[in-house]
Amino acid sequence: MPGRPAPSRRTVLRSAALTPVAGLAAAACSPGDDGAAPARPTAPVELGAEGEVAKGATKLYPDGNVVVSRAEDGTLKAFSTVCTHAGCPIKKLEGTKLVCPCHGSEFDARTGEVLHAPATSPLIELPVEVKQGRIVASPGT
Repeated sequence: MPGRPAPSRRTVLRSAALTPVAGLAAAACSPGDDGAAPARPTAPVELGAEGEVAKGATKLYPDGNVVVSRAEDGTLKAFSTVCTHAGCPIKKLEGTKLVCPCHGSEFDARTGEVLHAPATSPLIELPVEVKQGRIVASPGT
């Protein structure tokens, strides 16, 4: 193109360095398989021994994306630990609070309720039972 100066070496190198970054950003925002964890297990998941969750306690099973709590009366409750905001798996339990690493949503691990936005929907409750001394969470409906 006449009348336009050739780009400097710095401009060419800067453009070359930023091109892959732009591609990653576009891929991260694209629809389709976004790498988010499934919100429910696809089959029953054996989590651990029944004795691992004492009365009044909560235990995170990060490999199964499940948190289990036991009420003082012995009743078990289980929730998916996949954040309802963006589908990120939650791997951090602080007392009874689950903290999402992606955008900072916080949930009560005993009830699944949202404690801190950006999530607005509670965690998905999963059916849980004890089979032969082992805690098992199921996909439910």
